[in-house]
Amino acid sequence: MANRKIVWLSKAKFDLLKILEYFYIRNGSKTYSVKLNTKIRRAVGLLSNHPFLGLQSDVENIRALVEGDYVIFKYYVDH
Repeated sequence: MANRKIVWLSKAKFDLLKILEYFYIRNGSKTYSVKLNTKIRRAVGLLSNHPFLGLQSDVENIRALVEGDYVIFKYYVDH
């Protein structure tokens, strides 16, 4: 299966930024935020090769990928 392009919604980018900022402020260091960002981006990167990865939701074409304490929702289009 060919790689698919991952498109982040503006809201998703903002939410990730706020999560990373929270841990930066809480910990007084960006070390954990960098580590968490890497984990989330790797999980999302898997979706380009494996579009059906994750749990099917009740909504058509919406799947949920669990990464640690976070759930990444994705919309996919069958082509």
